[in-house]
This record gives sequence, C-alpha cells and structure tokens, in this order.
Amino acid sequence: MQTIRKNLRHVSFFLAILMAMTTVWSSAATADVIGTGELLTEQRVDLDRESLLNMLEQQEVKDKLADMGVSQEVVEERIQNLTPSELAEFEQQLAQAEVGEGVVGIIVLFLLVFIITDMLCATNLFSFINCIR
Repeated sequence: MQTIRKNLRHVSFFLAILMAMTTVWSSAATADVIGTGELLTEQRVDLDRESLLNMLEQQEVKDKLADMGVSQEVVEERIQNLTPSELAEFEQQLAQAEVGEGVVGIIVLFLLVFIITDMLCATNLFSFINCIR
C-alpha cells in the first residue's frame, strides 16, 4: 500500500505539472460579435461575384472572349480572386455603363481588370504587360 501511495504522489506531481504547462501554452478562444454591416458587405460581395459569373454565361460574351483568346475558366478564376473593393468598383462601373454599350462595356471592363492584375504581378495572362514590381 505504501509503494502505491509513493508512486501515486510522483504520478500526481507529473500530471499537475503537465496540466500547468498545457494551460500556459494554450490560447484562449474569443468570440466577436459580427455587425450587420459586415454581414451585408460579405453577402453583397457574393452576390456581385455571382452576377459577374452569370454575365459570362451570355453567348455574346463567350464569343468575344474567344475572339480575344481568353478562356472562360481564366476569367472565372480571376473573378473569384477579386478583392471586395475591386469587385465593388467593377460593379459600380457596370452600373454606370450605358445600356447601349452592353457586351462591349463588359469586355472592356474585364480587360481592364486583367491588365491591372497583370501589372500587379497577381497573374500573367498577357505576355506584353510587364510587372511593375
């Protein structure tokens, strides 16, 4: 009985030190309240992306992109990689475009986004555009 108690003290001491060490190294979990504005902004970004992707489904846009030698997959990937601010600016430009511009305006906006991302070294779609870094 004495040997069990003696060994139990050593085991208890070791477990106490182990618990103290794990609580020191563990990080506390925190929860923040998400504001309505943040939630709406996040949902707006998703809706903007969906609307741009839906525009790519138009046959006129597909034909124009094919004429320019840009694949639809590359365009979709770039739309997914746009930051919320770039996406908001792009949507604002689309909203301000006149109705008669239609497909040409959309294509020009896509090309502007492609050229800007190539200049910022985010992508390398056009070989004639040099990175500014």
